[in-house]
Amino acid sequence: MPSHSSADLRVMSVSIDDDRLTVELMDGRAISVPLAWYPRLATASQAEREHWELAGAALIAWIQGIHWPDIDEDLSTEGLLQGARAPRVATPPPCA
Repeated sequence: MPSHSSADLRVMSVSIDDDRLTVELMDGRAISVPLAWYPRLATASQAEREHWELAGAALIAWIQGIHWPDIDEDLSTEGLLQGARAPRVATPPPCA
């Protein structure tokens, strides 16, 4: 398990443009990833993208998540730091 004793992974701000999701953390770091990694966010309206809220982990005070209630999307700061993309949905094979 990684040690984050000196890191503060709480979210300070979130911004989304046409190509990137950027999350600024309380410890001064900024995480910027391609928006294409998160299809729900990529296809969401600007209003849906701007309507986010913090989702904290009660047992781990220094880790937070971001929740977009209108599109039911959740991302953790730790996952973003690890470069975790949204899981791909398997496409069923075509019927014969």
